Amino acid sequence: MAVKAKSLVGLCVLLGALFAGLCQAGEVSVAVAANFTAPMQKIATAFAQDTGHTAVLSFGSTGKFYAQIRNGAPFQVLLAADDETPVRLEKDGLALAGTRFTYAMGRLVLWSKQPGVVDAAGDVLRKGTFERLSIADPKLAPYGAAAMETINRLGLLPTLQPRLVQGESIGQAYQFVATGNAALGFVALSQVMLDGKLVNGSAWIVPTDLHAPLRQDAVVLATAKGNPAALALMAYLKSDKARVIMRAYGYEFPL
Repeated sequence: MAVKAKSLVGLCVLLGALFAGLCQAGEVSVAVAANFTAPMQKIATAFAQDTGHTAVLSFGSTGKFYAQIRNGAPFQVLLAADDETPVRLEKDGLALAGTRFTYAMGRLVLWSKQPGVVDAAGDVLRKGTFERLSIADPKLAPYGAAAMETINRLGLLPTLQPRLVQGESIGQAYQFVATGNAALGFVALSQVMLDGKLVNGSAWIVPTDLHAPLRQDAVVLATAKGNPAALALMAYLKSDKARVIMRAYGYEFPL
């Protein structure tokens, strides 16, 4: 009888811990910069498995998310494609001070879905043997701004300007190339690379000295005050498991 009683007590403790964990599991609404779509989907799955919390993801341009948050959109965490937007949200009183950090450093790439179109030095931009060049809207998307900065640094704006087609986000800029509406485009390395290899087509990874660093910051928004799932996600983004996923898509981290 004593053994059975001890077993029942142990079972009750185990069930109590299990149900307590389920009760504490929460949900966090996350606005995610479009360049971070693929890795964040994998991170959210691992986050749910490891913590019990659920991250509800929305993808788009950082500039559009900023406007939506200012207009009352109920996002609780922003994963921006830059480090300026989270600072602006802090100054606006729409983000929690002390929660902002750089979760990844992105890379810009000139890409075509066709092999042999983009050379290893990006000289295809000077040859001009294409009709359309896709970029993200530089007013809304930091990767679009980096693309324009690169074009200017190369002294190619006068010749390339008439050929530019703009997507609202880097996701749309990628789609223009992937569907053949543009022969090539400036996209995020994470959209065309996995485990250190180009998924398809041809590409030139833009040297970092041709544009400002693509420092991507995360911040907890004021709407998440008191939400443990939001803080848990921020901590998870710093974990080794999350960083392994990010590295697979070509992201780097600040020293």
